[in-house]
Amino acid sequence: MKIKTLKILPLTALILFSVNAVFSQSNTIGSWNILNIKYQYSERLSLFGEGQIRSLSFYNNFHYFEYKGGFTFKLHPNTLFTLGTGNYQTFKEGGNFIRPKNNDELRIWPQITLFQTINRLTIEQRYRLEMRWTSNGYKNRYRYRLGLKYPVPIALSGSKKLAVNLSNELFFTDSEPYFERNRILGGIEYKLSEFTSIQLGYLHQLDYKINDETGRDFLQLGLSFELKKSKKEIE
Repeated sequence: MKIKTLKILPLTALILFSVNAVFSQSNTIGSWNILNIKYQYSERLSLFGEGQIRSLSFYNNFHYFEYKGGFTFKLHPNTLFTLGTGNYQTFKEGGNFIRPKNNDELRIWPQITLFQTINRLTIEQRYRLEMRWTSNGYKNRYRYRLGLKYPVPIALSGSKKLAVNLSNELFFTDSEPYFERNRILGGIEYKLSEFTSIQLGYLHQLDYKINDETGRDFLQLGLSFELKKSKKEIE
């Protein structure tokens, strides 16, 4: 898809939004762990499942976990539609899964993801609507994420298994405080095999007095598996 550079500049500027806030909160590093499994059912349809567990200190004071699943349908080579649902559990701070919980939530979320490419740089824009049944009643939330991905050649027979990622995500609601959260992530992704990849990143999260998932700075570790039908099965 051909695009004009001027269209990209205002979007790219969002990546730098709130950079000054990155070091304004506690420097305590938490852990953010992700396991993702994707099944490519056909050229246009895929299914996914994901689990996450997080801690406010480095692999201590675990306070949050989630599990979710859904499907993604390719509307266009550069446009994906996703429908997901999941369960999200937040516990009190000060230990490992301290009760009573801050939040017990069921969530359904439709999502549109747009991809654009400039040379080797991939630009992702993700729009998500979250319908949330929480411990404090029903809530809506709107999320926008802008991501950049750039493959880095490494000295393995010209291999391009390594990529650098940078993203910024904004969270909004239809009630006060409206602007709820800002989440900035920078990291690397390495493709271990055709079906397996690992991600390592540093995530900073700025919260505005919400209790559905607290935290400031995290070391993020992710492991992804992608399963596919054989070409004969897809045909």
